Amino acid sequence: MIFIKPLLKTIFIKRYKRFFADVSLNGKTLTAHCPNSGSMLGLLNPSSVAYISKADNDNRKLKYTLEIIEQNKELVGVNTHRTNKIIEEALQEKRIKKINNYNKINKEVFFNKKTRFDFLLNGKKNTFIEVKNVTLMRKNLIAEFPDGVTTRGQKHIKDLIDAKKKGYDCYVIFLVQRQNVNLFKIAKDIDKEYFNIFIKGKISGVKYLCFSSTISEKEIKLSNEIEIDYS
Repeated sequence: MIFIKPLLKTIFIKRYKRFFADVSLNGKTLTAHCPNSGSMLGLLNPSSVAYISKADNDNRKLKYTLEIIEQNKELVGVNTHRTNKIIEEALQEKRIKKINNYNKINKEVFFNKKTRFDFLLNGKKNTFIEVKNVTLMRKNLIAEFPDGVTTRGQKHIKDLIDAKKKGYDCYVIFLVQRQNVNLFKIAKDIDKEYFNIFIKGKISGVKYLCFSSTISEKEIKLSNEIEIDYS
């Protein structure tokens, strides 16, 4: 996923009202859209380097979008709207080796009246995929999800369990928008119910994959598959 325009390097000031972030560019304070509904635990440190993009639409209320925050000299992608694009590109290029028997990629497909999954792959066996963006790292090289209680995430796994019973292959792909990671686990101290449903999904045949990202100011792309700790 290549950034069409060069990102602007700024200094992070604060996040507020959930979707607003103030940054400083050449001594001037700018307000950017923060496209991340999670808590962004560990990332909201004043004076951190932050990269923002400028919108093409001059009529947009917030002209800038928060894309990347630097934590301990590592770039972390925080724009969850980019996550599906990164996975879509990997699917188009057949770079996710464990998912390969498909000939068509459908986006944002309804499974029932209340739930739609990020992708439906058509092939010998139809496959639903739900994608989750991961930024949390509390211990060195160990990525975690979620960074706050996620009832929506719980519901997605419940519905994937139902889809599995109906004959679909079902995956959750956790995309860690970090490069320096070698293990992934569920943050059960943050959301114990999500962990319980996550394990129930595994027992029911829902498959989980996790990948790190290669990330720079120019592009973000899928990198290595990461081991998942189910304990």
